[in-house]
Amino acid sequence: MKLAKLFGTALVAVSLSAPVLAQQAAGGQPDQVAQLAQMVGLSEDQQKEIRGILDEMQGEIGTLREEARALQEQMQSEIKADYDEDAIREHGEDLGDVTGEIAALSTLMQAKVDSVFTQEQRDELEMKMQQMRQQMQQQRQMMQQQGQ
Repeated sequence: MKLAKLFGTALVAVSLSAPVLAQQAAGGQPDQVAQLAQMVGLSEDQQKEIRGILDEMQGEIGTLREEARALQEQMQSEIKADYDEDAIREHGEDLGDVTGEIAALSTLMQAKVDSVFTQEQRDELEMKMQQMRQQMQQQRQMMQQQGQ
């Protein structure tokens, strides 16, 4: 379970930065799969398989995020003196359904990508994520000390 959280954190971090990474890739910078490949030594076949998973799942998740944004906007438009409680509740329920589906698809995407890794790669990823967390913690501590 610990490994799943670590992997999830890594994948979410990489996934959330996908638009930035895609822009970087156009400029010759490594993309998210290339970064994972560097971190854990993915083969070309593994990279291709992961790219396919990400392409498929991120498109679906992106569509759902747009739907969630639209529902949030609809709910915001109901903030007025003559509000419609039924509409607010309906939009809220729809938003819950959409965000639940996003969470499920994100988890499935992580699980599918994880299934491509070897145990050695999972171990390597766990070690790298631990190092990243330690570095982030040290940076936060330094920033807090500087702010005092």
